[in-house]
Amino acid sequence: MSFLRVGAIARRIAQQFRRDRRSLALLIVAPLAVLALLGYVIRDTKPLDTRLGIVNLAGPPGAAAASAVQVAAKLQGIPVVDVGTDEADARVAIRQDRADLVIVLPPEFTSSSRVVELITLGEAPTDDGARIQAVVGLVSQVGGQGSRPTIQRQTVYGSASATVLDTFAPALIGFFGFFFVFVLTGISFLRERIGGTLERLLATPVRRSEIVIGYSLGFGFFATVQVALILVFALGSINVPAIGPFGSFEIGLGIANAGSPVLAYLVIFLTAIGAVNLAIFLSTFASTELQIIEFIPLVIVPQGLLGGVFWSVHSLPDPLQAVARLLPLTYAIDGLRAVLIRASDLSSSDLQLDLAFLAGVAILFVLLAGATIRREIA
Repeated sequence: MSFLRVGAIARRIAQQFRRDRRSLALLIVAPLAVLALLGYVIRDTKPLDTRLGIVNLAGPPGAAAASAVQVAAKLQGIPVVDVGTDEADARVAIRQDRADLVIVLPPEFTSSSRVVELITLGEAPTDDGARIQAVVGLVSQVGGQGSRPTIQRQTVYGSASATVLDTFAPALIGFFGFFFVFVLTGISFLRERIGGTLERLLATPVRRSEIVIGYSLGFGFFATVQVALILVFALGSINVPAIGPFGSFEIGLGIANAGSPVLAYLVIFLTAIGAVNLAIFLSTFASTELQIIEFIPLVIVPQGLLGGVFWSVHSLPDPLQAVARLLPLTYAIDGLRAVLIRASDLSSSDLQLDLAFLAGVAILFVLLAGATIRREIA
């Protein structure tokens, strides 16, 4: 081994980075920015507000327990709201966002059999878990001397027995759909620029808007194929029987969903088109494929941290909540949760807002990409 040749190769790489000031800046700034954002989120995440409802179906045996819970909730600063007199009314209150968690004392609740039901929305597991943890001390108030109540958990949407994968599926589908489409489009469009194809197109009578829309449709076709595969693999499942020495196995995740896969595809399709146009826009600022990859911690990671993948948007610090409301991934995840968990259709105002925002993002970045190409070539 020649140490001189090894040193020469190492010096060449170092000089290459030194000349590429943009990559060098991203190499330094990107990890610090992501760590600062992550630290801010973890350090200043605030507890979720928990509006508590209490339904007593046990008559006199449950009246004292309900009163004890109310007193304990007041001492802890947890607001108790009116959710009606039966379980159906309580579920409606949670669905209409008038309550976050309801404690139900069922008819079988007696002095000897302490059974308590906790009803949550069932849409975001982290939110439900945090709110249950906030009231778990209150539930102990319904126990007798030295006894602990039996807790039965129920959800308005989905099932209390749903797996972690089922509840996290909308966030994962939205995030990975956005991520892979962004990388694919950014690198492919950069190659078009480096190869001179884009410059030759600009020398023809073709308008810049036509170029951008054409590229968007072209990349968008492959993006839709990619997100369709992601959606089919996530929601579907095929059992492959045992063959010879190989045991049976399943292809696909088989994630439980309550809504229309077609509407879910529409949400992720608009998300992918937005990612395509965002990648086209940002790739005009990159000169190497490495720089496209370096955009990931600046563009994709913050959306993963703030868009509701790991933490609820409502638990973020107020300034970051405002930022999260401007990110397309926030609306993609909310739309997928609305379809796959809440079984929303196009009559839902929340889903309409999500779809409109994602469509607006796609149009916005088409316009920005066209403007950026004009500045670059001029």
